[in-house]
Amino acid sequence: MSLVENRLEELGIELPRSVAPIANYVGFVRTGNLLFLSGQLCLVDGVPVAKGKLGAQVTVEAGQAAARICAINLLSQVRVAVGDLDKVVRVVRLGGFVSSAPDFFGASVVMNGASDLMLAVFGDKGRHARSTIGVPVLPADAAVEIEATFEVS
Repeated sequence: MSLVENRLEELGIELPRSVAPIANYVGFVRTGNLLFLSGQLCLVDGVPVAKGKLGAQVTVEAGQAAARICAINLLSQVRVAVGDLDKVVRVVRLGGFVSSAPDFFGASVVMNGASDLMLAVFGDKGRHARSTIGVPVLPADAAVEIEATFEVS
C-alpha cells in the first residue's frame, strides 16, 4: 500500500469509485506533469451531502464537510489518472464554487474543508494556491463543487 493510501487509512478515509462525467467532458486531462481535474461535486453514492445555498439552507459547517467530500472525490480521480497517489508531487491549485445566498460572504471558510484535507493527506505537498467563487446554483443543487490542478510524476 502506498504512503498516501496509508495516510488516508489513518484518517479513516476510503476513496470512492470515481464517477463518470455527466456531460460532454472528461474527468481529467494530463499534460506533461500537470493533471487538471474537472469539478467534483459533494456527492456520496451519487447524492449531494449538502443541497442548497450556503447562508440559507446550508450551514458553514455542513459546507466545510461538503468541501471535504469534494476533495475526497478529487483524490479518487487522481488515483484513476495516475494509479498511485504517491505520484503526487504537489497539490498546485484548488478552485471552489460555493452555491451562496446573496448575503453570504463565507465561501473561503467553506473551502477550508478541502484545503485542510489536502494538508492532512499530503503534508507540505498539499499547500496550494486557491480561489473560491460564490455562485447562484450548481448541478444537482449541490452546495459545493471543486476543481483542481496537481503536479504528478
